[in-house]
Amino acid sequence: MTLQRNESSGNDGVSPFVELDRQTWSRLSNEIEQPLNEADVQRLRGLGDQLNMKEIREVYLPLSRLLNLYVAAAGQLHAATTTFLGEKVRRTPFVIGVAGSVAVGKSTTARVLREMLRRWPDTPDVELVTTDGFLHPNAELERRGLMQRKGFPESYDQRALLRFVSEVKSGAEEVRAPWYSHLTYDIVPGKEVVVRRPDVLIVEGLNVLAPARPRLDGRSGLAVSDFFDFSIFVDAKTPYIEQWYVDRFRSLRSSAFADPASYFRRYADLSDAEAVTTAVDIWKRINEPNLTQNVLPTRGRAQLVLTKDADHSIRRMLLRKT
Repeated sequence: MTLQRNESSGNDGVSPFVELDRQTWSRLSNEIEQPLNEADVQRLRGLGDQLNMKEIREVYLPLSRLLNLYVAAAGQLHAATTTFLGEKVRRTPFVIGVAGSVAVGKSTTARVLREMLRRWPDTPDVELVTTDGFLHPNAELERRGLMQRKGFPESYDQRALLRFVSEVKSGAEEVRAPWYSHLTYDIVPGKEVVVRRPDVLIVEGLNVLAPARPRLDGRSGLAVSDFFDFSIFVDAKTPYIEQWYVDRFRSLRSSAFADPASYFRRYADLSDAEAVTTAVDIWKRINEPNLTQNVLPTRGRAQLVLTKDADHSIRRMLLRKT
């Protein structure tokens, strides 16, 4: 176990993070029984991800234990607060934010964590919501001239997202979010995600760790991350992510893109060379600028950074000191 020197370090090399390699991290599971099987892994694995039982055991099992400890600590803090107030107040959901680039595998991380945390006896009810549902509908993006900036902060209904997480964290009995279809690449009218006071809520999205934007009156506003009890950033070198994006784009030609209802149906018949050229163009025009301008700058705000190697395996963990 070593201390990580990074941009936030002073001249003495002290950092707010503890760095652990995968071997050290894997020993922190404290020999907890593996709750998932091969069928679970196949179901949870995202396109292009190399998720396997070894990674579940060495990376996600220790992580689920860490999060379980945080949930327990939050419960103790809640009990102390209710004792101080002298009244019984229902405990609110523990909220986890998962951020990272397009194609880095953050959705797989969020799905695995949901399944792992459900196996702990004190958190059987774990829900997952993605910020895709808070994108403005395509018609609105077209009206605002933002279709080529879909995924950038301005393409989201930030007020609705903030209101949703705030209501969950306030203990509302039922909170609803719009439903997003990756097939039609748009919000589905009349369809919603309903969250009813889960033990844990995972919020996954590109920009969930972004700080609050300055208000027009000069006062500081709230950010979605202000309501997180724990936050994770899934990281990798930009050239790795670009390659994963291109590989995924090529694979989608014979799956999602081939569906007649797909927004991307026009890409299904591209040759390999054409697919690579198209994917690289989209990456360079949209996804890479969004990554460098908006997503990467939020990495240092996470409590845990999971860093992937070229083969998609998680190799290093940076855990913020508390």
